[in-house]
Amino acid sequence: MKKTIISTLVLFAALNTGTVLAGSCPMDMKQIDSAIGSSSLSSTDMGKVKALRTKGEKLHKSGDHSGSVTALGEAKDLLGI
Repeated sequence: MKKTIISTLVLFAALNTGTVLAGSCPMDMKQIDSAIGSSSLSSTDMGKVKALRTKGEKLHKSGDHSGSVTALGEAKDLLGI
């Protein structure tokens, strides 16, 4: 019985992690969009940020939320946010 309860809790935790990641993508995209307007990055770095932002949005829409969070996180790192 204990194994069943623990397995169920682990399953719910795993499912919830995907939901949490999915919910953070739009917030990350908004933060990036806001920071782009006031950033003083070089054109090369800004191109990287915009490419990562686009990649993150595409991954989010395709359901790859962990990939999206990774790409958006890289863009945020470049922007210093």
